[in-house]
Amino acid sequence: MTVLCLISCDKGFEEMNVDPTKASQIDPKNKFTALLLYTSGRRYENWRANLIYQSTMMQHFSATAGYWSGDKYMINFGYAASLFDAYYPSAVKTVEDIMAQLVEEKKPAEMLAITKVVRVVIYQRLTDLYGDIPYSEAGKGFLKGILKPKYDAQKDIYDSMLKDLESAGATLSAASGTSAYGTADIMFDGDLGKWKRYAYSMMLRLGLRLSKVDRAAATTWANKAINGGVMESNADIAYIKHTLGPEGINKNGNGEVFTADSNMRMSKTFIDILKGDPRLTVLASLPEKDKDDKVRSNATRLNPALQKGLPNGTDSNALSANFGDDFQQFSEPNRLLITKEDAPMFFQSYAEVCFMLAEVAQTLGETARATGLYNKGVTAAMKQLELYGAGGKISDADIATYLTANPYDPAKGLEMIGTQYWIVTFLNEYETFANWRRTGFPKLTPVDYPGNMSGGEIPRRLIYPQSEQTENTKNYKAAVARQGGFDDLQARVWWDKK
Repeated sequence: MTVLCLISCDKGFEEMNVDPTKASQIDPKNKFTALLLYTSGRRYENWRANLIYQSTMMQHFSATAGYWSGDKYMINFGYAASLFDAYYPSAVKTVEDIMAQLVEEKKPAEMLAITKVVRVVIYQRLTDLYGDIPYSEAGKGFLKGILKPKYDAQKDIYDSMLKDLESAGATLSAASGTSAYGTADIMFDGDLGKWKRYAYSMMLRLGLRLSKVDRAAATTWANKAINGGVMESNADIAYIKHTLGPEGINKNGNGEVFTADSNMRMSKTFIDILKGDPRLTVLASLPEKDKDDKVRSNATRLNPALQKGLPNGTDSNALSANFGDDFQQFSEPNRLLITKEDAPMFFQSYAEVCFMLAEVAQTLGETARATGLYNKGVTAAMKQLELYGAGGKISDADIATYLTANPYDPAKGLEMIGTQYWIVTFLNEYETFANWRRTGFPKLTPVDYPGNMSGGEIPRRLIYPQSEQTENTKNYKAAVARQGGFDDLQARVWWDKK
């Protein structure tokens, strides 16, 4: 009887000991879904940082509209700082909150490991784009009252991210089955094997990012990644399956931009490289109407021979002088397929992994292995377009024809690998821009637009928010001083050594 009384009393005390002024924690599963969507990005930062700046600097897109300032190398302070402004109050805040909650509530180790991988994805984008950034103290405003976080040196950030991937990879390697995140994981549906391979594939990416500044470290981390087990097929591609609704972050941020904005055109550089490539009319199409407002047939819009790119650096005056104001003659991103609001948003693909492995093999002089990996990468890159829908399907015969007509040449191996990497990361311009700065491929011709703010050279980074100069002055100044004393488009991040 006494025991029953104690149990009964315990239950009452449990209710009495709940603080009525403290909100109950939201299930980390729900937070994790939001985290993945925040990381994929909303229209705001995808429009500005991803497309207006990086896609045009990397000569995937071009535009004549004045606010498309990227390929003119002009500075729009708000646009250049958009990823910083968008990520810290959303993705960064959420991931730090989840990490703390998982530890406090002693959730399964694999949940923490998966969250570490996503945390790396977030900070890798930020540091690759801006250089030194708030990292160790970031997202700690509510958790620890840190309202003016210090900027960590990029070298330290990379060291930490790689160690986190190593830790996450080890945890995930020892696990099997499905994560406790379950269907809240809209990336891999909780598949622990895929998360493990993603962790090591990210390690390979970050390891190779060090190749210009610390070749020995790059080799060490690349070998750890390969030994740990990277992506094995297109079934391992890390991407978000977006939906058309409800409103908000469920939609593909790039797709929302394409709905709202019709000013972008495919760059002449991109179209010229894709000539003879079966991906050309998966990625590009002519606009729905011609200059006389006549509707084009789909056959005409998708005719490879008619695809034409707009030269980067073209403004409205140059358009009028050189092309007779006919903006409709230039190809768009394929609005029949890839620009939809429920299109997939790619974070890392198996094809990228193949090309990185091919680069490692080529660097070691293993030309036969490099050739095989290059061919696998091209094949995977073409096959992954099926994820956009039936219109993205490229036949095995067309792939074989392309590879036969464009065989891997070890003498130009690194350039060919880098160019294919540039193609497959189209629309994931964060990765396009970072890998181009590391490898220098493809060889892009800069635009020397009048009044540009990068000395006529392709920018090497974007700039911090102006608000940081007044709201986090001391830490902002320290970061700028470490990066050469200037917060401009020409300053190089730590790993981007000349």
